[in-house]
Amino acid sequence: MPDILYKNLNVHYSDTGSGKTLVFLHGFLEDSRMWNKVSIPLKKNFRVVCIDLLGHGKTQNLGYIHSMEDQAKMVVFLLNSLEIEEFSLIGHSMGGYISLAIADLFPGRVDKLCLMNSTALADTEEKKINRDRGIAAVKQNYKTFVRLAIPNLFSEENRTVFSTEIKEVTEQALEMSAQGIIASLEGMKVRPERKNILSRASLPVLMIIGKQDPALDYNSLTDQAKYKNVTPIIFEDGHMSHIENELDLAAAFLNWFSNNVPQSYAG
Repeated sequence: MPDILYKNLNVHYSDTGSGKTLVFLHGFLEDSRMWNKVSIPLKKNFRVVCIDLLGHGKTQNLGYIHSMEDQAKMVVFLLNSLEIEEFSLIGHSMGGYISLAIADLFPGRVDKLCLMNSTALADTEEKKINRDRGIAAVKQNYKTFVRLAIPNLFSEENRTVFSTEIKEVTEQALEMSAQGIIASLEGMKVRPERKNILSRASLPVLMIIGKQDPALDYNSLTDQAKYKNVTPIIFEDGHMSHIENELDLAAAFLNWFSNNVPQSYAG
């Protein structure tokens, strides 16, 4: 697919399949390649759009800070360019924060929302301090930061089980610039809480939760999943459900987006 020009920078995306549109937004230190496997079953029945977010993959940097709102406006600009009016969103981690921003800023456009290993809460003060430490580490040596960060997204036992996949994800993340990493850390640090989106009666929400997610608090996630229009799916593993729970996740996506019937279960 050709890139789309947005504010004089190239935004990379893929657009495959046909039918109702599913928009996939990757997480921090990832790019649209993360969806290659779990999106395969969906392309038979849906139009699947996967986007490299600002500063990630083949999409260039916009500025020193990539706020979730900046990312949201870029995504909607791209979808407008593709003449896509209504769509469902699947956002992993940071992609979930951006999905919430899209649902907030463009409420009439989103018909279903999946928060995958993500949260509607803002950063705690402790988390903001850790973001600043991360920024300092990136400025010192961003390659070391990446090599330490990626394994820590998996459950402890899976760091050995998925060592090959961790190496691949790390190599992809090392393609990013230090500025792209910093801009996302700055943007995530200042994002607002958006729990109000979870309580929106007209918006079905799917939450993918990892019991051993090192990046998010499990109890906080299950508390957010108590809204009546939220469907929680709980896996036993970490933050990288598309790798740690690949087949179950793909099946869950296919089932949930094909049938608008809320069904809570543990994978």
